[in-house]
Amino acid sequence: MRFGVLGTGHWARTVHASALAEHPTAELVGVWGRDLAKAKAVGAEFDVPGFSDLAALLDQVDAVAIAVPPSVQVELAEQAAAAGRHLLLEKPIGLSLDEAGRVVAAVRSAGVASVVFFTFRFQAGTSTWLAQAARTRLAGGAGSWLSALAGSPFDSAWRREHGALWDIGPHALSLLVPALGPVVSVLAGAGTGDTVHLVLQHSAGVASTVTLSHTVAPMSTGIEFFVHGDAGRVVLLPDTEHPVEALTVAVDELTAAAVTGGTHPCDVGFARDVVAVLATAQRALESGCREQVER
Repeated sequence: MRFGVLGTGHWARTVHASALAEHPTAELVGVWGRDLAKAKAVGAEFDVPGFSDLAALLDQVDAVAIAVPPSVQVELAEQAAAAGRHLLLEKPIGLSLDEAGRVVAAVRSAGVASVVFFTFRFQAGTSTWLAQAARTRLAGGAGSWLSALAGSPFDSAWRREHGALWDIGPHALSLLVPALGPVVSVLAGAGTGDTVHLVLQHSAGVASTVTLSHTVAPMSTGIEFFVHGDAGRVVLLPDTEHPVEALTVAVDELTAAAVTGGTHPCDVGFARDVVAVLATAQRALESGCREQVER
């Protein structure tokens, strides 16, 4: 399958373009960016042309891998889907339920395949963890992801504006929702910086808690998730060091979905449900009350 990368930032270059350039069966055809000079510079790293004309790149590919800020991604996804191109998207797929709904509508109208890159869901360790969780009568779960964003390659304007809730919250939900079931309501509290504490009520009657932050001290950083039940605790320590390998798997699974016409578990429909929970958490932070998830 021929791919174009849309985006010229750190993640687009070091993960999306790198994975596609090294992929044994996919072909990286070109890189698009709003700044042609940057697109050409990134493309040159991988011996492909750079584009600022999106339609020109779409004419040459079967699929696109998009790595841009969420609100920018929405319009690009709509244009690519309308052109009949399959979509490998970043999370969140929008910063509101309306934006996420636009992406879902575009994909379903065009009949193209979609995979959203919830990084941990494309790792063998997570698959094993979810399989173990499925064999356990679960009573709840918890997750904590504490990071220090300042000075990192991910220190971007949209992350500073919307915080850990919208940036790493999707990853937490991509683990807890398949393990414990859909979230029906959220209680949220704010900590220091952009730290948020969530209590998620799941449809099966169990609850989970999540703490997220981009503003902890460097010595406090770390990530851990677990679910618990009659067989004890099932712990996951997600791999944050090998995103290229995870994206390689995502490319394979998007290709399979495109060929078979199947629906991937991490498609835009699932990603829209994640945005619904994030939007609910945002309302809960602002209201100080438990909020019901609107879908």
